[in-house]
Amino acid sequence: MSVKPIRLRNFEIGGDKLTLLAGPCAIESKEILFETAEALKKITSELNINYVFKASYDKANRSSLDSYRGLGMEKGLELLKEVKKEFDLPIVTDIHNPQEAPVAAEVADIIQIPAFLCRQTDLLVAAAKTGKIVNIKKGQFLAPQQMKPLVKKVTQSGNENILLTDRGVTFGYNNLVTDMRAIPIMQETGYPVVFDATHSVQLPGGEGTSSGGERQFVPTLAKAAIAAGANALFLEVHPNPDCALCDGKNMLNFRQTKEVLSICNEIFKLVRK
Repeated sequence: MSVKPIRLRNFEIGGDKLTLLAGPCAIESKEILFETAEALKKITSELNINYVFKASYDKANRSSLDSYRGLGMEKGLELLKEVKKEFDLPIVTDIHNPQEAPVAAEVADIIQIPAFLCRQTDLLVAAAKTGKIVNIKKGQFLAPQQMKPLVKKVTQSGNENILLTDRGVTFGYNNLVTDMRAIPIMQETGYPVVFDATHSVQLPGGEGTSSGGERQFVPTLAKAAIAAGANALFLEVHPNPDCALCDGKNMLNFRQTKEVLSICNEIFKLVRK
């Protein structure tokens, strides 16, 4: 499906090269951010893949008040700014209310709208008005066709730099499934589609006060999504996922990430032929 490539620095998302949006789920420390950024920049450089560093300064949608949320906006953005400068990488991070948009835009190249908040008009408008690329994650409760009005909210606010991300759909209790038809359906909007392979294996609230995950299925879904025509991949990556403070059970380590990307990049090239 032909889409409008979105320009970011010296590359295009939706063009002839695979793009990766990846990093830790929540910001835990400068050390983890730097270690992850360095490793992923090396991997994507070796594979000739476009790379955008991702991390959240606040995970507002957690199962419990006791769940780790991140370092907060001020400290989190400060660290993301350091990553951006040290590794010369574009940044994607998510916002949760309209007031955060202009502040996050001082650091982020892509403003991400969380899946549970994707229909919030004021949030979409505020993100659009920053002039930055807006990545709208499809809610687990939406059909892919329902992304079209959300795209319209952003374009009518004066911004046509849009990405759409699929991260599965609710299927019964504490489970998500991925319908690969969603990728070409969302591409009918004319904008690139990203596939979030790690959140798609999440088991929301599956452990009572926290979400579970089945990371063993990340490679299967990632390969299927690229074969279905996805323009980019979204992965949450951590030096030691089993020790991560957020979403560890569906994150990948560096070795697993390189293995998945190596195969997905070859599939991407084959599909584009």
